[in-house]
Amino acid sequence: MSTRSATPSANPAAAPASPAGAPRRFGSLGPVGLVLAGGISVQFGAAVAVTLMPRAGALGVVTLRLLAAAVVLLLVCRPRLRGHSRADWGTVLAFGVAMGAMNGLFYEAVARIPLGPAVTLEVLGPLALSVLASRRAVNAVWAALALAGVFLLGGGGFGDLDPTGVAFALGAGAMWAAYIVFSARTGRRFPQADGLALAMAVAALLFLPLGIAASGTRLLDPTTIALGSAVALLSSVLPYTLELLALRRLPAHTFAILMSLEPAIAATAGFLILGQSLSPTEAAAIALVIAASIGAVRTQIGRGARVPARPPEA
Repeated sequence: MSTRSATPSANPAAAPASPAGAPRRFGSLGPVGLVLAGGISVQFGAAVAVTLMPRAGALGVVTLRLLAAAVVLLLVCRPRLRGHSRADWGTVLAFGVAMGAMNGLFYEAVARIPLGPAVTLEVLGPLALSVLASRRAVNAVWAALALAGVFLLGGGGFGDLDPTGVAFALGAGAMWAAYIVFSARTGRRFPQADGLALAMAVAALLFLPLGIAASGTRLLDPTTIALGSAVALLSSVLPYTLELLALRRLPAHTFAILMSLEPAIAATAGFLILGQSLSPTEAAAIALVIAASIGAVRTQIGRGARVPARPPEA
């Protein structure tokens, strides 16, 4: 969501660590190719998650995805549990709550509305955060473009989209903005990706009772577990590895602009895997939101500000 740390290039402590022994052949794709491959992986992982929902439900899929991602991150990062203050743990807890809520709301959204519009609405959260943080008059233009895109996406009133799904997607966007804030704070308090691994574990533990209540024994089905693990691999492990390799050679503004293409990638994944087509109006709406995101990113970079990247979500 999606997806999907604060600013990997400006705040490396907040970025997830690359799994040991990451294949060097990935580097042959070039940094831009690595980022695009990561984005494709995330959004196709979200499409696979949608196909899994009839088997386990939205909350069940979130639970499996968070659990699998938490296990992988804990094994890779092996974070130190001692020596942290109460404020450190409070930050990790808030980070984990924001991460879990972001994932849960996004998955509830894509269970009700197509993937492309869901990611487009979700990206309004970090876009709003970027516009507010900049406080420049030019950002009124980007905000207007984004609002025009949302207006078109809803056909003037969201008549063609499930209003509950729209509300969930907007809520996921708000949690994405909160995720960015707490990701940066966690990165300053914990080394490497330790804070991310611990927060992912918090999110998984918080969602486990919800997943059990919603899906029960369906979570124990081997096929469901395998598909849930595939979602975690596509949405977390693979894209983080690819993006961290890319960020060694790619400027932050180029990375962030590529992240702005997420709604288009999501719409493509929705079409190819789920058969979700877009009307010309919806395609124009997504293009407006992408343009607003790119404009806001370029404005932030011009001021030397940090640019939010993707969260670890679907």
